[in-house]
Order: sequence, then structure tokens, then C-alpha cells
Amino acid sequence: MENVFSASEIVKMGIEIERNGQDFYNGLMQKTRDIKLQDIFSLLAQEEEKHIHAFEDILKATQAGQDWGMESDDYYAYMRSLSEQYVFTKENTGKGIAASIRDEKEAIEKAINFEKESIIFYDGIKKVVLESEKKIVDALIEQEKNHLERLSALKEGF
Repeated sequence: MENVFSASEIVKMGIEIERNGQDFYNGLMQKTRDIKLQDIFSLLAQEEEKHIHAFEDILKATQAGQDWGMESDDYYAYMRSLSEQYVFTKENTGKGIAASIRDEKEAIEKAINFEKESIIFYDGIKKVVLESEKKIVDALIEQEKNHLERLSALKEGF
């Protein structure tokens, strides 16, 4: 089996996830009338912007031709499977998903799923980044976990 993705392609998927996440949270912020949710969705959108920049820095390292510790063909099949199942790796999906949300409870549930899927995907990204970049990905995963905790606490109120 030949490799499905290069390291830079996998990191580009991370960037796309964050762009879609930012669009998703901005869309939810505009759609909800709940001030508390508007504030949280606004904050999450801003944090997604920071994540985009972090992944862009990682991408620069991949494009600089640095040696990456590539894994087996099984790993690439795993990442292909994740990317095919994860809707936010597809371009311009965040706004559309936000527009389809019917109420605040559904918005929070979709956001929780987005954060969970991001954590799983980013854990996979750690396998292809340089050792020096793993700390950045770990920090992004921790931030996504924080988002998940915040959203889970919100869900209790709805």
C-alpha cells in the first residue's frame, strides 16, 4: 500500500479543521440569542484562529524539508480513515453546519463532537510531526480538551 498522505498534507488537514471550527463557532455566535453562549462561541472562534497559526508554523517545518519520522502504511490508512469520517477536514463546512443548527442544545452537542474529533485527529498528527513540534500539538490537544470541558459544563445547563 502506498502512503496516502504526506506529513504536510496531514498538517494542512489540521489547518482546515481549525478554519472550519472558527467558521462554525462564528456562525453559532451569530445564530444564538443567549449572551453567555455568544461569549463562549466568540472565545472559541478566537482560539481556533490561534490554532490555525500554530499549525501554519508546523507546516513551515514540513515544507522546509526537515526529516519527519514517518510511520507505516497502516498509519496512513488510519489517518485516511479519520479524515474521511471527520467532516471538518472538508473545505468550507463550518458555516454550513452552524447554519443547520436548530437550537442551543444542538449547537453545544455539535461543538462537543467537533472538539472530541479534533483531539483524536491531532493525536494522530503527533505521529508525523518532528519531535520539536510535538509539544505544540500537545498544547493544542490540551486546549481542545479545555474547550470540551467548558462545553460539557454548558451542556448541563440546557
